[in-house]
Amino acid sequence: MHSKQSITDESNRPDDSKLIENNEPLPPHPMKWNLAWRDVTIITFMHVGAVYGFYLFLMVAKWQTCLFLLLFHTATTLSITAGVHRLWTHKSYKAKLPLRILLVTLFTMAYQYSCISWVRYHRMHHKHSDTDADPHNSKRGFFFSHIGWLLIKKHPKVKAQTVDMSDLMEDPLLRFQHEYYPYLLLTMGIILPAYIPTLWGEELKVAFYVFVCLRFVLSVHVAASVNSVAHMWGNRPYDKHIKPVESKIISFLTIGEGFHNFHHTFPWDYRTAM
Repeated sequence: MHSKQSITDESNRPDDSKLIENNEPLPPHPMKWNLAWRDVTIITFMHVGAVYGFYLFLMVAKWQTCLFLLLFHTATTLSITAGVHRLWTHKSYKAKLPLRILLVTLFTMAYQYSCISWVRYHRMHHKHSDTDADPHNSKRGFFFSHIGWLLIKKHPKVKAQTVDMSDLMEDPLLRFQHEYYPYLLLTMGIILPAYIPTLWGEELKVAFYVFVCLRFVLSVHVAASVNSVAHMWGNRPYDKHIKPVESKIISFLTIGEGFHNFHHTFPWDYRTAM
C-alpha cells in the first residue's frame, strides 16, 4: 500500500501549508494565474509542432499515416470514455484484466496524465463542480476550463487529498502505470508512435510532427471540450440548475461525452445519454 503522498504528488499541486485538512472553508482567494512553466513549455512546443504537423498531414504524409492517425486518435479517445471515465471514475461497469490492460495501454498514449491522476481530478470535478474546488471550474471562463487550468498552479481549494482514491491504489495495474507514467509516456506516447509510421516508409520527421505533436493537440482539445463547451453552450433537459449541457457536436467528437447534463445528473449510469 502506498502512502498518501504517492497519490497526490503533482508538480503543480498547491502548497500543503495553504490547505485546511478538516474541510473547513478556506478564506477567499484571488484567482491569480501563477504559471506552471514546465507545463506551459511542453504544451506550447506541442502546439507549435502541431501547426507544422497539420501542414505535413495535408501535403506530405502518406495516406497510411493519415488513416492511422485518425484510427489511433479514436482508439485513445475511447480509452478515456470507457476507461478512466466510466470504468475507473464512476464504476459504471466491470471489466476483466485483458480489457483493463488494453484501456490502460491506449490511455497512456492519450497524453492525459496517469489513470489515477485523471480519476482524482475528475472525482474532484464531480464533487465540487463549477466551484473554486473544481480543477477546471467553468465559471472562470472558457479558456481556463478548456486548457488554462493545465497551464497554472492549482487553486488552494483544489484539495486533491480529500478525494478517496483507495480503490484505484489497490489495483496493481493502475498503481504500476501511475508510478512509471513518465517512462511509459516517453516510450508508448512518443517513441513508439513516432516509429510505427516508419514501418510503411514514412519519414521519421513527418511521423513525429504528425503522430506525436498533432495527435497530442487533437487529444488534449477534444477531451478539454467536455470541460469547456459542454459546460456552456447547449440545453439542460435533465437538471436545469447545473451548468453542464447536452452538446451533440461534443458527443460526436468524444464518443458520447457531450451529453453532459445527463451525465452530471446520473454520473453512475454507463449510458452516455437517454
